[in-house]
Amino acid sequence: MTGFRTPAFPEERIRERARLGTAAAFPDLDAYGATAFGQDAADATGQDALDALRIAPPVFMPLRLEKLIDLGREPLHSDVELGTRIGGFTSPLPVYLSAFGSTKAAGTDHVLALSRQAGRLGIPMVVGENIMPIAGYGRAGEDSGRTVLDRIHAYTAELPDGLGGLVVQQSTEDADAEVWNLVYSDPGAQALLDSGRLAFELKTGQGAKPGLGGLTVLDRAEARRVDEQYAIEPVYGTEAERVLRCSSPGTFTEEILRQQIHLMRNNYPRAKVWVKLHPGRDIGHAAAVAWAAGADAVTVDGAEGGSGWAPRAFLAQVGLPLGECLSRIGGPAGSLLASGRIWEGGRAAKCLALGATAVGLGRGALVAVDEDAENGLVHLVDCLALELRMLISALGKYTPRDLGPEDLWAPQPLLPAVAEEPRRAVAHE
Repeated sequence: MTGFRTPAFPEERIRERARLGTAAAFPDLDAYGATAFGQDAADATGQDALDALRIAPPVFMPLRLEKLIDLGREPLHSDVELGTRIGGFTSPLPVYLSAFGSTKAAGTDHVLALSRQAGRLGIPMVVGENIMPIAGYGRAGEDSGRTVLDRIHAYTAELPDGLGGLVVQQSTEDADAEVWNLVYSDPGAQALLDSGRLAFELKTGQGAKPGLGGLTVLDRAEARRVDEQYAIEPVYGTEAERVLRCSSPGTFTEEILRQQIHLMRNNYPRAKVWVKLHPGRDIGHAAAVAWAAGADAVTVDGAEGGSGWAPRAFLAQVGLPLGECLSRIGGPAGSLLASGRIWEGGRAAKCLALGATAVGLGRGALVAVDEDAENGLVHLVDCLALELRMLISALGKYTPRDLGPEDLWAPQPLLPAVAEEPRRAVAHE
């Protein structure tokens, strides 16, 4: 077969599968722990409607006239006010730090640097799922630097009074470990509760692998420690040193989601309730159910979102792009948070114009602290904020809440939500 060629097929990938079997379904194992995975921009070419949209300023700007009269001078981009209520929290920007779970790609140094800088910025931060079963809660003897309490303490130590908020995710395995109960009753979290800055997030899935639970590569010794909590699969061969740890995605129906939210409200009355949705085809209906049941915020993770390990087929081919998710939700009935390849002001402004209250930083944040562990996230957010102020001002508007689909133009009808007429006012909280 030496001279055999198949130009119509990805020959190297096929040969790789012939050599490696199940291991070839995933990215290169050598990259694990050093790479934040998620949909590659090249895979998304022509798929994500957000990338095709252009921001379209008008000629006539009545809101600029109102601002001119109010200020007594011509307004500048520095007059744009970016302060936003995000899921019950006060933030100086329409930005939050997305969840990082137990993946080693968000190593000890990175995740604590991110926590400290998010606190310094005063933006909300989400603590991801599966941390406690893998790294521990933070009790005596658990000194990995990656525990739940390590992240909480790094964040709150820098957090200004009255700003930001901490959000703790829970997976099926976290529920068994009673993570929410521990945080809610922890004396170290009382200040957050007293100031209304603690939330719990019910996770139904994530953008990089909708329909799947968390996946992590462990060495066999570590896998034996958690094999009662997770499914362990020898994807890389029965003699390999490392195995795949698989967690349950959980099961949801309309009624289960409603009851879960009601349960959270009853059991943790002083905490805000967030719900994270993966980019499923019924996402508009799911978001409506969550808001109707009393969720303070709904997070939408587009197919571009997620930083963890997943099969290549999921990273490239599964889930709706973020723009399509926002289109299917339409005018939101509550605080809508959007994540998925957000790192600069243009994509962020498009999400806000399509109804999002705020945008989440994931892989972009990891790259920033990898470049500068002390100030990388702060610099990234400062740059995004400047772009947002300039873009919003160019549209003749002065708060993110003023943005709407009328501010966007599509070369073809990619998004039904993009219309010439402004959308009705919606609850941005």
